[in-house]
Amino acid sequence: MDKFTNSAWFMRIVAFALAALLFISINFEMESDKKSLGLSTAPEISTETIENVPVEVYYDRENLVVSGVPETVDVTLKGAKSLLINAKNQRDFKVYVDLSDPAISMGDRTVTFKISDLNEKLVATIDPEYAEVNVQERVTKEFSVEAEYNSSLLEEGYTAGQPTVSPKTVKITGAKDAIEQISYVKANLEISKGLNETVNSKATVKALDRDLNKLDVTIEPSSVAVSLKVSIPSKTVSIAPKQTGKAKDGIRITSISVDPKEVTLFGSETSLEKIDEINLPVNISKIDGDTELELDLNKPDSVQKMSLGKAQVKIRTEKVDVDEENAEPVVEEEEPETEQKQEEQVVEEKPEPEEEDEPAAIESKTFNNIQIVPVGIRDDQDAELESDVTSITLLGEADDLKKITKDDINLTVDVSNLDEGTHDVDLAVTVPEGVEWELDSKTVSVTITPKDEET
Repeated sequence: MDKFTNSAWFMRIVAFALAALLFISINFEMESDKKSLGLSTAPEISTETIENVPVEVYYDRENLVVSGVPETVDVTLKGAKSLLINAKNQRDFKVYVDLSDPAISMGDRTVTFKISDLNEKLVATIDPEYAEVNVQERVTKEFSVEAEYNSSLLEEGYTAGQPTVSPKTVKITGAKDAIEQISYVKANLEISKGLNETVNSKATVKALDRDLNKLDVTIEPSSVAVSLKVSIPSKTVSIAPKQTGKAKDGIRITSISVDPKEVTLFGSETSLEKIDEINLPVNISKIDGDTELELDLNKPDSVQKMSLGKAQVKIRTEKVDVDEENAEPVVEEEEPETEQKQEEQVVEEKPEPEEEDEPAAIESKTFNNIQIVPVGIRDDQDAELESDVTSITLLGEADDLKKITKDDINLTVDVSNLDEGTHDVDLAVTVPEGVEWELDSKTVSVTITPKDEET
């Protein structure tokens, strides 16, 4: 036995057996690895659809415009499953349309989609297979922009001016046919219902044909600044105190005056036309003597707002005896005419020549430091006058001028429709009837600033 195991042939047989076992083991492991990596000699064939693959278009963008090419297509791939998974996850292939030939003709064309950078072991099908496209000469033209808005969204009583646009023109680039179809270039200002203040906003520009269909063109700039000034008509009317109730016994009302004498109303023009004064009821039934009251002004339903909500009322009285107050005036009875008196009346008397009335002399009276009151200040603004007092000279008859005091003169300046900045505004003057007035300056400089917010 020992002789056999020590022989050369025994060693050759053992070595051959070990080599065979090693070969079989290595092949088995390699086959297992191939199967795990999908590298088997008979791979599994499958299909996969990739949706919304972007389409690239190659053409002369400086001189041509191409329309009709869809933005995306669906691509179905067929091949080994491992390759499909990689293609789907990476998406490193491209779908394109090639119109880069310089000799390409204008007009409608049918073009097929092509695919690049796809693994050659995969087969691709594109849906749709082709597209109907239009090739046109690229044209750029300048157009004026017209701003528009929905006027029905304005708050009742408010009006708006013509909207202004900046810049006023835009450059529109597109196919020659599309440029020739442009009938309107609009910038629609988006506003909300109940608009009651000036709007400054951006608006997108659209190019429309005659039927108001939007055209596929490029607009530069694509949006413009639009300003819409919104205001409300105003009218200044007098405040008329109206006595109500009955005075107490022994009290006689000699005068009722109101300060200020006027109020500015804001609303639609048709509503304001019907209002000439604001009545202020003054109940005198509880008045015991001279009194000053602050009373609320009643806003008419047709008016949106008023420049003030209250007014100061001065009541002047005098005390009288109750008997005197209630006494009825004595009326003297006329004596019957006698025949002699009737005869005397028959005799015509020569009328004495009437003296012609000489015109009353016109005199002047100057009042200094008359307060100028701004009216219509918006809640979010402050108004500062360059000078809030001025002098006024009244012209009239001497008797009339003697009765006039500073309280009878009212100077106001309407700032309700002013934007921020400095403005020269006309003064509104109210003086008693029968006199004329003169001012050194009929305007006053007003500076409008935003109101500081409280912190």
